[in-house]
Amino acid sequence: MTEKAVCPVCFHHCALAEGQTGRCRARMNQNGRVVSLSYGRVTSVALDPVEKKPFARWQSGKFILSVGTFGCNLSCAFCQNASISQVGAETETETLPPERLAGLAEELTPRGNVGAAFTYNEPLVGWEYVYEAAKLLREKGLLVALVTNGTAEPEILETLLPYVDAMNIDLKTWSAEGYRKLGGDLETVKHTITRAAEACHVEVTTLAAPGFGDDAGAMDEEAAWLASVSADIPLHISRYFPRWKMAEPPTPLAAMRKLCETAEKHLKYVYAGNC
Repeated sequence: MTEKAVCPVCFHHCALAEGQTGRCRARMNQNGRVVSLSYGRVTSVALDPVEKKPFARWQSGKFILSVGTFGCNLSCAFCQNASISQVGAETETETLPPERLAGLAEELTPRGNVGAAFTYNEPLVGWEYVYEAAKLLREKGLLVALVTNGTAEPEILETLLPYVDAMNIDLKTWSAEGYRKLGGDLETVKHTITRAAEACHVEVTTLAAPGFGDDAGAMDEEAAWLASVSADIPLHISRYFPRWKMAEPPTPLAAMRKLCETAEKHLKYVYAGNC
């Protein structure tokens, strides 16, 4: 029996036979090595306001070139971008190598662009593309942002951090069991937040999804922990709307107010999103 190759990128450590793709759908065992299938293959490109990522206290009023590929190592039933995060190499893409991405970002600086954000799907399942593009962006004096679920292994994070200026990290639930239901790991995300906050600007987003981010008691604990890292970390509490496999009604506005008021007991900057 041919020995399987183990993917080192996230805590799932998928053991893949030749030609098999991992849980994220974006990595495959090719000739005994686990390689990225999404390198330079983009599904979405847009010049967005920085606030849309969301960043509330970084480069306000500026724009950033947002780029997404495909794949994700989590399976959130409330995913807002399932059409690209929950698909693999069969999805329609355009080729945008790192050199062209950096060049495009530079061309857009007269329109207020400050750099590039890797977003829409989970960028770290294809971290090699982020890494090569980030180095080129930095050489041009441009900024690099990540919008991520924060579940890459520490070695991947350490490789990228020298080239990252800002991160918005999803903290999907304060429950370890809740994270397991999503295919994630709470402790990994907490480590990512802690380490990233030492190296770059960090903001955190929690979606108030039913049964995951909508409990005020859990929010109190979450905000207190974030404050122990830094009370200056901005927290975005986003209102849930039905998406993908979750059909429950939107988060009530009264519940959103309570969540924000709870978080404000601990953190200086709390923002309600999608309201």
